[in-house]
Amino acid sequence: MKTGELRRAAAAFIRDPAAMFGLGVLVITVAAALGAPWISPYDPLVGDGAHRLAPPGTPGHVLGLDDQGRDILSRLIWGSRTSLLAAVVPVVAAAAVSLVLGIVAGYAGGWVGTLLMRLVDVFFAFPAVLLAIAVAAVLGPGLLNVMIAMTVVRIPYMMRVVYTDTLQEKRKEYVESAAALGARPWEIMFRHLLPNVFPSLLVYAATLTGVSVVTAAGLSFIGLGVQPPAADWGRMASEGSTLLMQGDPFLTLFPGLAILLVSLAFSFVGDGLRDALDPRQRSLVVKRRRGDSAPSEASVREEVGA
Repeated sequence: MKTGELRRAAAAFIRDPAAMFGLGVLVITVAAALGAPWISPYDPLVGDGAHRLAPPGTPGHVLGLDDQGRDILSRLIWGSRTSLLAAVVPVVAAAAVSLVLGIVAGYAGGWVGTLLMRLVDVFFAFPAVLLAIAVAAVLGPGLLNVMIAMTVVRIPYMMRVVYTDTLQEKRKEYVESAAALGARPWEIMFRHLLPNVFPSLLVYAATLTGVSVVTAAGLSFIGLGVQPPAADWGRMASEGSTLLMQGDPFLTLFPGLAILLVSLAFSFVGDGLRDALDPRQRSLVVKRRRGDSAPSEASVREEVGA
């Protein structure tokens, strides 16, 4: 993207209140994860046996204590580390692999493209969550194995996005011009095509990370993720679920709210990036905010060509 396009995209993103809200939530969450050793009021692994299940609002414990007397706020702060790692790392790793394989499959075509995309179709035959559970179960419980399982599951979906965009981009004049000037295939793929398919992948990755937050929490909830006594939002929700019928819903409520909020934040950021990076979407958003009717085809072409 050119400098002018980046500025317009950044301005459009900043004007989106939902996207800015999501970005704010993510900034706070990342700051809490990085600063956990300094901002956590208590050790998340050490409990106070004399005050188990203290309710929210207890002096010195804003969110209360769990069934082992551990401070819930401290465990939420430390749990943000594993929850973010389990969601973000697989998406980043899958994006890197998908970017290379998707561009190669789309540009090279032939038997190479057919073989790669048939492998992708095999993965699409299984529900993503069930496939993640199966891979994690084979590898065994643990944070690293969860990240590996989720990386394997995410690659086909992201690769399909890159492949589709590459098929569209390789027919455009700038690719044909580069080939006519003697550019090598790898130069066309990674110097010309990659910058033009990356924005779509970025948007999809942001949205998919929100889904991954829930998936990672689900794997921890059923015992395939982070193991006790380590803090993790999914594990905290699982431990608290056994006490729901005893009148202690806050043990599950707070980690559940954290999962929901961060997942929505990634989704809002993804929607904001989509509206900001796609000129057609950006024109529609501007019109909606002004209360105008849908933009004409000429105005959209003018925006795209600006």
